[in-house]
Amino acid sequence: MSDPYIALTMLGLFIFTVFLGFPIAFTLMAMGIGFGYYAYFDPGRMWRSFNRLEVDASTFDQTRLWLDGLFNNRIFDLFVNQTYTVMSNEVLTAVPLFLFMGYIVERANIVDRLFSTLNIASRNVPGSMGVAALITCALFATATGIVGAVVTLMGLLALPAMLKARYDHSFASGIICAGGTLGILIPPSIMLIVYAAASNVSIVRLYAAALLPGLTLVGLYLIYVVGRSILQPSVAPRPREDEVPKVPALQLIGMIATSFLPLAVLILAVLGSILFGLATPTEAASIGALGGIALAIIYRSMTWQRLRESVYLTVRTTAMVCWLFVGSYTFSSVFSYLGGEQVIAEFVQSLDLSPLMFLILAQIIIFLLGWPLEWSEIIIIFVPIFLPLLAIFNIDPLFFGILVALNLQTSFLTPPMAMSAYYLKGIAPPEVRLTQIFAGCMPFLLCVFISMALMYMFPQIVFYLPEQMYGN
Repeated sequence: MSDPYIALTMLGLFIFTVFLGFPIAFTLMAMGIGFGYYAYFDPGRMWRSFNRLEVDASTFDQTRLWLDGLFNNRIFDLFVNQTYTVMSNEVLTAVPLFLFMGYIVERANIVDRLFSTLNIASRNVPGSMGVAALITCALFATATGIVGAVVTLMGLLALPAMLKARYDHSFASGIICAGGTLGILIPPSIMLIVYAAASNVSIVRLYAAALLPGLTLVGLYLIYVVGRSILQPSVAPRPREDEVPKVPALQLIGMIATSFLPLAVLILAVLGSILFGLATPTEAASIGALGGIALAIIYRSMTWQRLRESVYLTVRTTAMVCWLFVGSYTFSSVFSYLGGEQVIAEFVQSLDLSPLMFLILAQIIIFLLGWPLEWSEIIIIFVPIFLPLLAIFNIDPLFFGILVALNLQTSFLTPPMAMSAYYLKGIAPPEVRLTQIFAGCMPFLLCVFISMALMYMFPQIVFYLPEQMYGN
């Protein structure tokens, strides 16, 4: 079997192993080292160590020299270098800081105030409680970027309120599931940081490029919520006076100032400092982390227990991302060295696809991968397989990254592995069935596909802000 076919066997075996449920990061490292031992096998290096064995050497020395020869393979040098490269990556340094900011904000009890205020402010809008929940989800998801945290917290806060207000179970569930996923698209998104590290695209340009698509998707969600509430009032009845009280204008302004503005200022400070070149993503993430702590102190919600939980969750998630990168870099280096990337490139070129058909094919594959895999695994492991092909079809990796970010919204909303639905089901009242949650997600899934179609038809939605702010 030639090396390229061994590379394809390596990829197929990895996919098979993932479906068996093995830990992905360690599976990548094990296969990278295992197949890399074959790929980089050099008899000369091994026998130079074996030839040092002496008959009169001690058993310990003989064992040491034998092991020295056995492990005298460049794959181990590669593995150490890839680990160092990941740990010293300046872009990835922002990940733990943004995560810490998100976990602190999650525990600062800001969201309940924000939802209550927006609910009162939008009481005259059709589907007012759904609109308030969706906007709260978008803001909170932007501040945290942690889908599970947003869906769980909003499920505990907003879902009971909507059900009490006689909202349709599917409609209410879909709003929370869809809104909770927005944090992986709208900056400052951790997913975009990971894509920037994997693709060498400027994170600053990525953030600028993601703003309009993110707002477009939020707009489509809001249009659907308000439109369906008008056409089918039974799914979102208008609130009664005892459910959402009227508040004088001055009092409402004061409520907005104490609930909405602090979080909005924190997000704008972090994002603005990055987009306008006032700070690097890592420096801005540091500002966000300190700002999150300040908000928690101001709202008197900072405790030693919450701080310890935030640090623990940050370290755990960061370790997962970093070891995924180490495993992916090692795996992809061996895969490329054996000629796997060249085989895939030649196969795709033989299909004689247009750039549009290639984009559609790539997005379909990523959509299907979103069923069994998390976004981090798709970005770190599979997206790099497509990246070398972008130049062949003259596709900007910036544009491709935004389409992927939009597409990955679907991985949290599509059965059978719609993680947002499972997060919500875990904390929802018993009368809310999983099938109802799945049904509620489907219209929002259609909104995602419409937004992707708009990106295809009007690429300037992606390129306008980066070109205006930083040039071509």
